Amino acid sequence: MAVQNFDMPLADTETEVLIVGGGPVGLTARALLERWGVRVLLVEKHRQLSPFPRSRLVNVRSMEIFRQLGLDATITAAAFAPEYGRIRFRDTLYDRDFATAAMVGINAPVPESPVLGVVTSQDRLEPTLLAAADAPVRFGVELTDLIEEADSVVALLVDRDTGDATRVRARYVLAADGANSTVRQLLGIGTTGPGELGGVTTVVFDADLHRWCARQPAGVYFTAHGSFLPLYPEGGWAWFAPTPEDPARADWPGLVSRALGPGAEVRAEVLRVQQWVMNAFVAERFRRGRILLAGDCAHAIPIIGGLGMNAGVADAHNLCWKLAGVLQGWAGPSLLETYETERHPVADRTLRQAVANTQLLLQVQNRRRDQLQSGEAAPAQAELPWSEEYFAQLGLVLGVAYHSDAVLNDDAVLSVAPVLNDDGAPPGPSDSGTDYVPTTEPGHRMPHLWLRPDSSTLDTVGERFTLLTPDPARWERQAIATTPWPLGIEALPREHSDFCGLRPHGALLVRPDGHIAARWRDRPPNDAVLRRALTAITGSTCR
Repeated sequence: MAVQNFDMPLADTETEVLIVGGGPVGLTARALLERWGVRVLLVEKHRQLSPFPRSRLVNVRSMEIFRQLGLDATITAAAFAPEYGRIRFRDTLYDRDFATAAMVGINAPVPESPVLGVVTSQDRLEPTLLAAADAPVRFGVELTDLIEEADSVVALLVDRDTGDATRVRARYVLAADGANSTVRQLLGIGTTGPGELGGVTTVVFDADLHRWCARQPAGVYFTAHGSFLPLYPEGGWAWFAPTPEDPARADWPGLVSRALGPGAEVRAEVLRVQQWVMNAFVAERFRRGRILLAGDCAHAIPIIGGLGMNAGVADAHNLCWKLAGVLQGWAGPSLLETYETERHPVADRTLRQAVANTQLLLQVQNRRRDQLQSGEAAPAQAELPWSEEYFAQLGLVLGVAYHSDAVLNDDAVLSVAPVLNDDGAPPGPSDSGTDYVPTTEPGHRMPHLWLRPDSSTLDTVGERFTLLTPDPARWERQAIATTPWPLGIEALPREHSDFCGLRPHGALLVRPDGHIAARWRDRPPNDAVLRRALTAITGSTCR
């Protein structure tokens, strides 16, 4: 592959990974890679972080990742209280709820995770992610072209203020530059899915809405006249609605005031307005050579259900340890092939779930509108077409299972073959987004179990592989022979052995992203099994 629209002189600077895009996904990848000791440069074409709320939900899985980075407490402190983890349906904002649903894992703790997700605005989250690493960031710098060579990629970067051009040579490029990705377009990677769903306008405004919302807090209020969202614990609101035909001439304060309802008698002070397009697609490929796509660049997910940004954070978590392994020599280049193998099916499933969310939401609103327009007495409470867990999607958030060469069969000695269905295809994730059943089958996220007060099994992973076993002494000799792989051994309390499917001398090998790479139910079958497993999982040539 080569995208050659410029002459190729020597690069002005070099880095190991060039991240394109400074949203939550790019910033998370920057922090994760820096923890691994990888040299990173991030470029963002906008001159500053986004001033708009945009994504609103940090789910429990993303918060587990942020806990790994030591950011969970900071993010939670700037977020709404748990009682805002709820959606409410009203005819107008000042009417009573005719339906409501909890965001499970947001409104109250769940036993399946050591953390609680939060409702927070993206413009509150991004500064925390930016401060989480010291790797250089260049705002107002746009990638305009790139070329891949045998062992690197050279990118042409242009300063949007001065017009100065810089050439950066990177071992890999991580594209997180959004749904309208320049990188994806330069590579000629197509997309599948519905595409553009319609234009949406976000209006950020101030108004005193306390008397209608303080006693019934929510992360979002869906009304017949658009959606209203509290922005920050100290105040501020956003209104989401379809973009009018002539937005340049729109009376935004008047539109917001009318959307609040005829009896509201509230005048909104409009602060910012943004028009954007809601997209729904998945890229046909997540990788071309040394260039990898993540976040909205790889999959644009409709906002209903809060799945999009969180899927992108999980992309970064899956990819960054693999990039570190290849760059540091303890993994082979083939490990990067498992990124698309593992994340593309998740993106497909996430898109299907978000489209289903949108359809169910419209079903509720349309039914209510029809009742009101027909003169039919609308019930004080409407029956929702989903369960209480629907908008948390714990099965999709925590129950993702990977099937690739980076996951070994149960009790594997040398096998690197992924688990297959009878038809020879990898089994897909469960179709249910709401149900989550913890399991230690290889490929699944390691279940949360308390090892000691305030220390979860999920806290043992990060910048290393982790061997969890009720018998650390038996596996210690094997661990000594696992150079150069980063590996730690953690004692698993025996009361968890049965749940994990382990006998007294068994073990779980957990990847740095918290997914189980291998499980040996009993004692190691030979003295080299752990080294051979790591060799197979990472595609390494180390012997």
